[in-house]
Amino acid sequence: MHSTREYNFDGLVGPSHNYAGLSFGNVASFSNVKSASNPKQAALQGLAKMRALAARGFAQALLPPQDRPNFRLLRSIGFTGTDAEVLARAYKESPVILACAYSASPMWTANAATVSPSADTQDGRVHFTAANLNNKLHRAFEHAQSARSLRAIFSDDRHFAVHEALPSTPAFGDEGAANHTRLGASHGAPSVELFVYGRVEFDPSAPSPKRYPARQTLEASQAVARLHGLDTKRTVYVQQNPDVIDQGVFHNDVIAVGNGNVLFYHEQAFADEEASLSQLHRAVAATGADLQALRVDTGQVPIADAVSSYLFNSQLLTKEGGKMALVIPQECQENRAVSRYLDGLVASGGPIDELIHFDLRQSMRNGGGPACLRLRVALTETEARAMHQGVIMTETLYHRLVQWVEKHYRDHLEPGDLADPQLALEVHAALEELTIILNLPGLYDL
Repeated sequence: MHSTREYNFDGLVGPSHNYAGLSFGNVASFSNVKSASNPKQAALQGLAKMRALAARGFAQALLPPQDRPNFRLLRSIGFTGTDAEVLARAYKESPVILACAYSASPMWTANAATVSPSADTQDGRVHFTAANLNNKLHRAFEHAQSARSLRAIFSDDRHFAVHEALPSTPAFGDEGAANHTRLGASHGAPSVELFVYGRVEFDPSAPSPKRYPARQTLEASQAVARLHGLDTKRTVYVQQNPDVIDQGVFHNDVIAVGNGNVLFYHEQAFADEEASLSQLHRAVAATGADLQALRVDTGQVPIADAVSSYLFNSQLLTKEGGKMALVIPQECQENRAVSRYLDGLVASGGPIDELIHFDLRQSMRNGGGPACLRLRVALTETEARAMHQGVIMTETLYHRLVQWVEKHYRDHLEPGDLADPQLALEVHAALEELTIILNLPGLYDL
């Protein structure tokens, strides 16, 4: 049980990292629409974070970027001709759709899938369900490559099961691990799996947001739990507060984060805070653990500050000795209310005694922080050996990837550059070389 480690699989930012502002309901993404991006800087910032955490002894790996542009999408809606002609016509007739085909959002691997470790599942395997992300055109095609990448890395079906995405219909809107938290005594112990949903498809009377879409349904969360063979006694469903969704909290991981027996959350996170916490306390207690709920009051950190700083989109990591570190974006220290709160949190003598901060400004401006960038996968020693080793972050891999980024990535990308057929060729060349570096032949259908 104690030999289980949690691997953080960070998304390697792709060469087409751009600010198209495609994600309605994601305030950071929307507010940077059509500004110039720096793909090279974005990738290097992400790699620096992975390297630093690996050097600290945390288990760190990566998920490769997806192929862009998505010619399958463009051709399926009537853009024909050579690749260059497809790009030129799409840019002329619908630059927004071209931007969707070039979306950089697979970097948010918290949305790639929901993961249940073997300690929680009926058949004793690690289960993955690729998220359908059907709320947004630019993300609705990601699940095919996400499942393909996960199967390439977790190919041993004695230890792993990778499920296809749920039916791509509003009833089963599924955004993956961004709305899923695991709470228990340790990574290797049978734990409570918490699913947070935004709306109920088949109950029109259930509360739902008015301004922005609720992307996760109760029905999707229940379906994932069934696919993974979870114990109903250790599975909890809680509704996200519709009012905070309307304030730009598009996923639960923008308003709460959990790790081990600690839930760090904002008082406005859940539709019914008292009932939600009561249910969680009971379920976690039944596993033999004692839930520590760290509540942040609105008076300490208003919702607007939580969203702009991505305080809760931080990684909560267990260190040697049992205390926890909170991995925060630099923006947390630049926000007065958040910075003051965090100073008090670390000084309080509670479970979180360290802050680790990173400059992730390129990804933050696209609408995601440290927690969006990673998918958590708890693995026993046997399971860790059974997965593909080429994606585990080491000093050697870090330096190879830095050289690769310096060689292939642009340091300036404007919206108009998406019409440049040369960009598509550059991306394909980069990804072909990446499959060699990671030793994942056939990863892409190039």
